[in-house]
Amino acid sequence: MIIDFTHIIEQLPELVRSMGVTLAIWLVGTVGAVVLGFFVTLGLRFGASPLRWLLHAYVEVIRGTPFLIQLFLLYYGGPFIGIALDPMPAGLFGVTVYGAAYFSEIFRAGFDAIPRGHVEAAQCLGLTRWQTIFRIEVPEMTMLVLPPAVNMTVILLKETAVLSIITVPELTFLMQAIGSQQYAFVEAMAVLACFYWAMVSVAGRIGAALEKRLATFTFAHT
Repeated sequence: MIIDFTHIIEQLPELVRSMGVTLAIWLVGTVGAVVLGFFVTLGLRFGASPLRWLLHAYVEVIRGTPFLIQLFLLYYGGPFIGIALDPMPAGLFGVTVYGAAYFSEIFRAGFDAIPRGHVEAAQCLGLTRWQTIFRIEVPEMTMLVLPPAVNMTVILLKETAVLSIITVPELTFLMQAIGSQQYAFVEAMAVLACFYWAMVSVAGRIGAALEKRLATFTFAHT
């Protein structure tokens, strides 16, 4: 067998487009997951009992089942309950809901790690509950959870490869098609691996730079 990347190069315009789809779903899905996960955390901490029970069940179900199965149920099972989504919206929705469950746990751990004395000091100054949350707890929590949040962002990037199962026209879907049509599976998977490796490296470096920038902010543990 001879390794030949000619078939990959011939598909360069389609390759670039598919990369754009992958990155768009990743970025938009990650932002949506962060926002949704934050509000899930607030609901778990301050919501009424029925709401907390529902949110807890959501987090447990999402974290306890594979992303692949969730996508199958959403895309192929959704029409049975009146939810019919095209591949792109289904993929984006799936990434957002999946990531939000994990981000909610990351945020919960961050809130729990904030020294109790900081919250008590804010209360002594007369800050309301929501002022304390958004002026004291959220900034501190953000700095505390940055490393695991960056790690989760990287995981979501790699999970986008699963979207090819529901025919989302992202990079993995294209590489599988090239491999099947041209019998160039090795070349296609090599390019795919290099792309994900490069993007994970970039995301990791950005996260490390943010951690270094925020390292000057320290909190007492009393």
